[in-house]
Amino acid sequence: MNYFRAIANKNLLVVFLFGFSSGLPLALVGSTLQAWYTLAGISLLGIGALTLVGQPYVWKFLWAPFLDRFSLFRFGRRRSWILMTQLILAIGLIVMGCLNPAHTPYMLAFVAVGVAFFSATQDIAIDAYRTEILDPPSYGMGASVNTMGYRLANLLSGALALILAEWWGWQLTYFMMATIFLVEIGITLWAPSPTPFRQPLTLREAVVEPWHELWQRPYVVGLLIFIIFYRFCDALALSLNTTFLIREIGFSLTQIGSMAKIAGLSGSLLGALVGGLLFPLFGMFRSLFYFGLLQMTANLTFMWLAAVGKSVTLMSFAMFSDYFAGGMSSVAFVAFIMALCNKQYTATQFALLSAFTAIGRVFIGPLAAWMVEQWGWVWFYFSTFLIGVPALILLVWLHSKINLEAISS
Repeated sequence: MNYFRAIANKNLLVVFLFGFSSGLPLALVGSTLQAWYTLAGISLLGIGALTLVGQPYVWKFLWAPFLDRFSLFRFGRRRSWILMTQLILAIGLIVMGCLNPAHTPYMLAFVAVGVAFFSATQDIAIDAYRTEILDPPSYGMGASVNTMGYRLANLLSGALALILAEWWGWQLTYFMMATIFLVEIGITLWAPSPTPFRQPLTLREAVVEPWHELWQRPYVVGLLIFIIFYRFCDALALSLNTTFLIREIGFSLTQIGSMAKIAGLSGSLLGALVGGLLFPLFGMFRSLFYFGLLQMTANLTFMWLAAVGKSVTLMSFAMFSDYFAGGMSSVAFVAFIMALCNKQYTATQFALLSAFTAIGRVFIGPLAAWMVEQWGWVWFYFSTFLIGVPALILLVWLHSKINLEAISS
């Protein structure tokens, strides 16, 4: 199937646009918020603790059964929840823009937790929608266009937001990000409904059966451990990345934003494109292995930057490398999660599996801050490379027991 002809398909186009909606809030409660707190003079340990704002991404499986069991409006289970969360996210970002970490750091963090909660809820509905509207042969392509939309939104709410904040202030920046969700609401109303699958008849069935079915899988514990640690090295390396570039290296917000916009955007989109093209050729196992190896190796570019010091060229190369590798590994990983889900319990199972992925990203901040204070930035980034090795070893072992190609057929 021709790649560009495939993404012109309405279903895949909607997957791309929903991927954008899913990725937009993450930086606004993560790296962009971290930059805001950094410039407000908050301590390194305090900024490390700020990563705990993202805890709803870890615990979203607890309320995912409600999205499997109930519909809110006449638009169906998936689109009705997406619509509701997009409206609340727009309001939440406006409220965040009205606050200031220099004066109300705890209140802003509290509101950010609320935004993260509804962002995680939106993710539940969008992940379920994507898995249900695509058939298994399209999972790789769907993961590719979803990653492109997700990464594009990350860069808009991360890189471009930093530039806007330096020139126009944080309040207007967050207000502008909120207006994007008004456009996304129109997309949700336009999107087709997925083929309906059997809906759980009771809340108990929606809660118990997805877990029961998942735990009957062979080597499920090994699969869950792999899901936690596959992106762990990347999450660790990026957990304090904005603070590293501002406070340690001395880049301005505009320098970070413009370089991330150019190098990061091109790297991310190219990585997702290359990942989508190579995934059908490599298959599930080789894609996960080689794309994951590339991701952990990309962390060494930040080690190089930490050793050399301020260099716009080197920062651009590090940004491009990280986003390119991240785009490729995301394609393989999202396709892997989609393939593991039973479509009868899509929301709950995808939420559960992706929540394991978020553990590293959310809880790693305080540990990363401690590692930097003990070892310095150079050895910190080198350790993130080494931490990626066990996940690849586990992947090889799982493939010898399960044959990962079979789950994607």
